[in-house]
Amino acid sequence: MAESTRELTPEEQAYITAARAKAFTLYEGVKVAHRSCGIALAETFGLPTPAYQSLRRGGITGKGACGAIRAGEQVLGELLGDPDPGGAVTPQLRGAITWYQDAWLHRLRHDNPDIVCDNLVRPHGDFMGPARKQFCTNLAADVAALTAEALCRFGASRPEIT
Repeated sequence: MAESTRELTPEEQAYITAARAKAFTLYEGVKVAHRSCGIALAETFGLPTPAYQSLRRGGITGKGACGAIRAGEQVLGELLGDPDPGGAVTPQLRGAITWYQDAWLHRLRHDNPDIVCDNLVRPHGDFMGPARKQFCTNLAADVAALTAEALCRFGASRPEIT
């Protein structure tokens, strides 16, 4: 799979950097009002946010999968999936999701497949505390970068990041 290992162009690297920076800013809540992890990902790629609200804090309860990681998959599905509800999985989406899942597992989780929100944030103390917020801000930004990289590797076009 050449797309998954090829060298990225300087333009693609800049796109990935822009995605990371925008998601960081949106989640951090210093320059603009704080967004939840899923909404930060959707807004980074210019997508409508309502469906991403359910990803907040691991499906709202903390017991579900990390909202940022799940949001990355949803973004890829929206941008690379077949618009026909009866259509098959596109080759681009299959390649992107396969690459993305492998990338977060190895790069972000260091081969630990546990992405339950409560399990990820518990070591960082109180959910409303600064350590947990810093962890999640960086995680949302890193996931946005992985999502952007998947789009660069497997997408025909990419939404502008402003």
